[in-house]
Amino acid sequence: MAKIDIRPAISTDIPKMISLDHNYATGHVWQMTLDLTDIQTQVSFREVRLPREVHVNYPRIPRRMVDDWTRRDLLLLAEEGGIVRGYISVRLGLAPASAWVEDLAVDRIYRRNGIASALVLTAQDWCGKKGIHRLTLEMQPKNYPAIQFAYKLGFEFSGYNDQYYRDQEIAIFFSSYI
Repeated sequence: MAKIDIRPAISTDIPKMISLDHNYATGHVWQMTLDLTDIQTQVSFREVRLPREVHVNYPRIPRRMVDDWTRRDLLLLAEEGGIVRGYISVRLGLAPASAWVEDLAVDRIYRRNGIASALVLTAQDWCGKKGIHRLTLEMQPKNYPAIQFAYKLGFEFSGYNDQYYRDQEIAIFFSSYI
């Protein structure tokens, strides 16, 4: 694999970012259980192995994200030999001294080559220089590859939001202190 260059994205990169394969496949999911009583609410997640691998669509439609990308505090691109391989978008201010990764995508055939790690580490460095102390990743509970990726980078489960995505899918969050 050639050297990966990480740089700020510019407007001419947008069509290349949209064209990346954002979808993923998984053989596991995190299943949520909600137990409500008069005096207690208990939520738990457990890993469930699926009977077969399923292909899952990215929870956002990339061509509709263009306006959102222009409002991000950080939008980085990963290139290999001048060809876009992935990107990360980060927003500040959702909580004090924190940043939120709203999109992290690597073209499917280039995954598991360190590109996403390089993007997240570069975003963490940027956050550290800005005085940001916490970085949060969001993902679907069926995005098991992303869950494993978050753990690999030292992120810890930090919460969930029911009906978060446009299709009313749950979002789960993993955070890391910088």
